[in-house]
Amino acid sequence: MIGGKSTRFGSDKGLYYFQGKPLVDYQLDTLSRFNYDIFLVANSKQQVQNYINNIDIKKVMGFIVDEVNVDLVQESRLPLIGLFSAFKELKNLEYEKVLVLPCDIPLVKFEVVDYLVKRCKKFDCCIPKWKNNLLEPLLAIYPIENAYETSRRNLKENQYKLTKIISKDWKVNYISIEEDITKIDPNLLSFKNINKFEDIKMLESILNKTQ
Repeated sequence: MIGGKSTRFGSDKGLYYFQGKPLVDYQLDTLSRFNYDIFLVANSKQQVQNYINNIDIKKVMGFIVDEVNVDLVQESRLPLIGLFSAFKELKNLEYEKVLVLPCDIPLVKFEVVDYLVKRCKKFDCCIPKWKNNLLEPLLAIYPIENAYETSRRNLKENQYKLTKIISKDWKVNYISIEEDITKIDPNLLSFKNINKFEDIKMLESILNKTQ
């Protein structure tokens, strides 16, 4: 998911050069270790071109551009629009499930993604959950056809909360972040997101400690 406004950051976060490469390339390096297709969900054709000009395009299967529809509040760049657009396109391409990732968590660990994939095999959906019951809907695995239907309905009803994508009819595996994910990602680097430019210093500090 690369199509957010990045208002607080001041520029396209995915293309911000950090220690020699765009932030999104950190994720692409991790995800390309799997034998899965990678798509980038953008807000416009212009953004797609910007990424083609700046990233290692060989690691990407393709781009998906946000759906253009008069019923949607396009100017808001709602995350739900990006998800809906991805679900729609991937459904047409006959994919069954999709792992969603926002581009602003560059340190997401291979082991965490692998764990979610393995824990989702007998479930429709797999989503990390904090002990206070808050969910991480932008680091989750969804059933594409069903998620397309729920996200389409939610957009029509102006219901933009991402967790509303999950239907009560689904078989969902809620993964405890504190009890399960901390075992493979003790510092929870996979959830360290870049919101403000000042967060780059946090990212630099983390990487210096891990090198």
